[in-house]
Amino acid sequence: MRETINWDSKLLGRYAHSDTGHRCYPETTAFHRGIGSLDLLRALRGSRQALRGLSLAVQLPVNRAYGQQRASCSPSVFAAYLARLEREIDMIGCHLGAQQRVEQFHLAGGSMPSADQLHRLIGHLRQRFNFLDYDEGDYGIEIQLPHSDWATMGRLRELGFNHVSIGVPDIAAVSGAALTWQDPRQIRSLIDAARALNYRSVNIDIGYGRAWQTRASFARKVAAIIELQPNRVTVFDYACPPQRYRPLGQFAVNGLSGREDRLAMQRQCVEQLGLAGYRYIGMGLFALADDDLVIAQENVNLQRNCQGFSRHTGCDHIGLGVAAISQIDGLYVQNSRDIQGYQSQLDMGQLASWRGFRCGPDDRLRGEVIERLICDFGLDIRRIEARFGLVFREYFADAWPALEQMQRDGLINLNAASIAILPSGRLLVHAVCRLFDRYSGALSVQAVSRAV
Repeated sequence: MRETINWDSKLLGRYAHSDTGHRCYPETTAFHRGIGSLDLLRALRGSRQALRGLSLAVQLPVNRAYGQQRASCSPSVFAAYLARLEREIDMIGCHLGAQQRVEQFHLAGGSMPSADQLHRLIGHLRQRFNFLDYDEGDYGIEIQLPHSDWATMGRLRELGFNHVSIGVPDIAAVSGAALTWQDPRQIRSLIDAARALNYRSVNIDIGYGRAWQTRASFARKVAAIIELQPNRVTVFDYACPPQRYRPLGQFAVNGLSGREDRLAMQRQCVEQLGLAGYRYIGMGLFALADDDLVIAQENVNLQRNCQGFSRHTGCDHIGLGVAAISQIDGLYVQNSRDIQGYQSQLDMGQLASWRGFRCGPDDRLRGEVIERLICDFGLDIRRIEARFGLVFREYFADAWPALEQMQRDGLINLNAASIAILPSGRLLVHAVCRLFDRYSGALSVQAVSRAV
């Protein structure tokens, strides 16, 4: 059994200032325009020849059915977007092999298509890609609470989805006012539907740090979610929200709690979830002990790509839609972030590639180190040395003094053979990862050892 998280206010004060948004290596800030469609086509050919499994992610824009912000689009524009998305599916799908199985699929975005639109989209995907039989793969979807009910859950299950993430924002989409979300009946109804329909997991988001939230009200919110017993809970700070909340949170900069209150809310949430039996997987994600991701982590089989944690190893990640990212054997390619640009490229018969990154040997090494630290809360240094043919301490000589300081501070255990993130340091794994990220600017010994 994994050790629980120990809350250490002193460590949080020293290290929480670093880049808490660190998710994978490299970050998109390292992407450049020197990578384009030709690179992607070559990578797709290599994936087809190697017969690697696939992880698909389809990105939808924000629909005005969900919000009225600048990033949203009207129903007619949304329908036109779906038509271009089908075109991209055809263009990408024809370069992949029929024997490549889709082991993981995720549909994300600001809102749900209509029932007919979703049925057509999934049907088109299944024509082009080799999806697994019922329940063999991990097929997830993000849904929004105001537009979902039992019928929604039933339709999604019939389409093959077996994981669902329910967005429960603490802000009204149009007015920006606080929602009286504390009535959990609708959330309970969706979770009951998921259980009755044999979904593998339900994720609920818990956001903290809005100015109108109090420590007491947030504790009640967490308790209400725990009572519903979702399989997974994603905890995030509104100062750095997940992608799905960003279009709704442009005003949040002027409405955040102070740092002390945000840390207090985070601590409440961590402690309440721990007492309720949730394990900390990492990067804000908690799950019950029998969850697939917890089991994968305990078996040292957890992976992470640009979409998040995964129990499927060796898959190439294919991103479809505006701003989507593909990750194929060390090559990253991102689509245009602008809907008009995305659509116009496809209208000209071109892929929507905009920028990307190609990992060299050093990047592959650093990516492996960071991924293992995030997924395992530790690193087998001997295995890294054998795989990459190096002496770890010499290769990362610049980072070693900072690692030793982290050991003195009680964040990690460090020796010549391994790095272990201690329970008091697991909420700060991003600070350790940053030492190995050549693009973020590694922390100095002076920075990591400064007083609270």
